[in-house]
Amino acid sequence: MSKAIFFDIDGTLIDSINGKKEISQSVREAIYRLQAKGHYVFIATGRPYAFLSDYIKEFGFDGYVVANGAQIILNDQTIFKAKMDPEVIKELVNDFEKHNIQYILESDRYSYLKKEYEEFTNFYRGFDIIPHPLIKQEYELEDVEVLKVEMLCPDEETVATCLELLSRYPEYGYFSSVTSRIFELYQKKYTKGSAVLRLLEYLEIPLDDSYAFGDGSNDTEMLQSVGCGIAMGNASDQVKQFAKVVTASVQEDGVATGIERYIL
Repeated sequence: MSKAIFFDIDGTLIDSINGKKEISQSVREAIYRLQAKGHYVFIATGRPYAFLSDYIKEFGFDGYVVANGAQIILNDQTIFKAKMDPEVIKELVNDFEKHNIQYILESDRYSYLKKEYEEFTNFYRGFDIIPHPLIKQEYELEDVEVLKVEMLCPDEETVATCLELLSRYPEYGYFSSVTSRIFELYQKKYTKGSAVLRLLEYLEIPLDDSYAFGDGSNDTEMLQSVGCGIAMGNASDQVKQFAKVVTASVQEDGVATGIERYIL
């Protein structure tokens, strides 16, 4: 019986902030052993498709849960996509620009970031995301199907303003990304957890045969939804509460340890 295993990227497979920008040899070998036994391996990330590096795309994963669950890709085909309300996006964009909040709009293939947003551009450059051919700087808002939005606030006062703006839309949730001035906005009913369950149903894989590795607050639904949620050692105590077990940290190749101990 095939199993399905889901991996977050940042803080789980890699640790870009602390210089670990590639999947280690031991983790690669452990994931390939899963596939050799006929199991499915998936990326499950808050990143949109445009933020997936060529390195991740060429690794050999069976598919991707991206944009925090708003899009599911299996064998290079999108089998599910949930766009945000265009009217909400229009209202938010107007407010963001009024309050000097930089933003990026994330779609199923491209992401859209204005060229004048230098601070946000430099931030993504630090993660080797920019430059990238799937990130466009010139676009018409009405032509963009938005799955998720990321925002950068210049200061703490603007952070408070941003949070007040987001609170006006109860059907949407948000979480802080990397720093306290960056937020990611998503649809509450579409999370990594809901996407995982949808994919398991599509593949007809029992819940008991599903596993997930994660470390961040946006991994909690996924860790709670699968048969065995495995939190990274570097996850916060709050995130660990949603997992069944805890493995070693990303710097200690915790994914490889978890695969050997809990799956293989």
